[in-house]
Amino acid sequence: MLLRLHAQPKKIALLIQQNFRVGLCTASLFFAGPAFAESVSYAQAEQSILKDSYSTQANQALQQSAQLEAEAIKGLGLPRVDLNVRAYAFHNEVDLPLGALKNNLEQSLSNGVNNKIDELNLGGFADPLKESLKQPIHDGVELIPDESTVALDDQVIRPTVSMIMPLYTGGLTSSAKEIAQLKAQRSELNSKQQQDVQRFELIQAYFNTQLQKQLLASSQSNFNAMQTHYNNALKLQHQGFINKGQRMQFEVAKNNAERAVQNATANLRSSLFQLNNLLQQSQITELSTPLFVNSSQSQNLNALLKSYPEQSSLIRKMQMDTQLANANVKAQSAAKKPNLFAFGEYTLDEKQNWIVGVAARYNLFSGIDNNKNVQAAELQRYASELMTERTKQEIENIIYKSYSEVTTAQQSHQLLQQNLKAAEENLRIQTLSFKEDMGTATQVIDAQNTLSTLKSEMALNAYKYVMSLATLLQSHGSIEQFQSYVNQSNTSYIR
Repeated sequence: MLLRLHAQPKKIALLIQQNFRVGLCTASLFFAGPAFAESVSYAQAEQSILKDSYSTQANQALQQSAQLEAEAIKGLGLPRVDLNVRAYAFHNEVDLPLGALKNNLEQSLSNGVNNKIDELNLGGFADPLKESLKQPIHDGVELIPDESTVALDDQVIRPTVSMIMPLYTGGLTSSAKEIAQLKAQRSELNSKQQQDVQRFELIQAYFNTQLQKQLLASSQSNFNAMQTHYNNALKLQHQGFINKGQRMQFEVAKNNAERAVQNATANLRSSLFQLNNLLQQSQITELSTPLFVNSSQSQNLNALLKSYPEQSSLIRKMQMDTQLANANVKAQSAAKKPNLFAFGEYTLDEKQNWIVGVAARYNLFSGIDNNKNVQAAELQRYASELMTERTKQEIENIIYKSYSEVTTAQQSHQLLQQNLKAAEENLRIQTLSFKEDMGTATQVIDAQNTLSTLKSEMALNAYKYVMSLATLLQSHGSIEQFQSYVNQSNTSYIR
């Protein structure tokens, strides 16, 4: 039998006061936030974070930097032409030996004098005259010192144009170009991987906020129901249908429900702050994309395990690291080979001196063991290959586990939907039984708590599904497809 009781003025005032306190608790979240609230969908949030986040801008700068470095050395191997200007002053002292010069000079003078005497036809006087002149010539030549010091001083400004062109470097030039190009491609993969990480972080923050909203709504609904049960208990106690102990059971349950609302409110504020901070915003309070669970699994586990090496930016980047290590092996091997280059220089002054040639260089000793450098590079390549295979094992484990968790969450959602209907009917029955004095307060409280717990479990299960799906897609390398799962026709939304 349903009891219809008229509340007394004092009880009406108490009821208004309690409901007012609940209203303040619910509204405090919104008044504590920005004055101008904004609503954002997941698609809008993803577009914002991929365009404006600090990580995106940093990776764009790094990618452009790597691309410019690759373009900068495209001309490596072409002739290098330099304009040189040398300005210098010099002083040089040279000791010149003059002994040979003196002997030649004395001999030349003697021969010249003798020839002149012979031309005069002096007869018997020629030989005595020649002998008499030898000593004066010798004495005159002896006046010249045996050596002389010559000092050279000058100041020169000499402009030149020089050219050097590698003809053979043992593969060092091609290896340098290959390494720069691989680094540019690796930078692109790194940017994609960073975008995937940002998507995953956004999914976690966005749908955690939605989870906290659902938990707050469940707690608030439970509190409102407990408040109603408590108000009815007050009326029943006043009419003498229940005792004070039964009424106090409802009061304790109401207070516990109020504490749950306060905790849920604090958690929602924290998650909202984290989301706003991630998106570099301050006014987002409403999210238009709800938690969801797809009714069926659209992915095939074997197909995921087979295709992830081509999809995963992490695996592709590690494979690129192996290619870089292989290019480094070539570069280290090239250091052991000789170099051949052409060179030339032309002076830009009135003398117009020039020089051209070809030079070869082969290092015999530099203090660096090139053979060990080659061995070290080969070990690095081997280690990179092994780490890639190990990472594949870890990714396969994550894909398998995430796929299982996605399937389990879908199955749990169906069971929770059935249990929710049963819990609602059980609460209705227990409430009627208590009012007709055929049930206890504990049964009503337990039924109400069960219903509230199921609503929370549905939200938690949906969040588990979303995060398992995000983990699965990120491990596979296709997390950019996450949005397509939100709007599938076979989707249940938690609102």
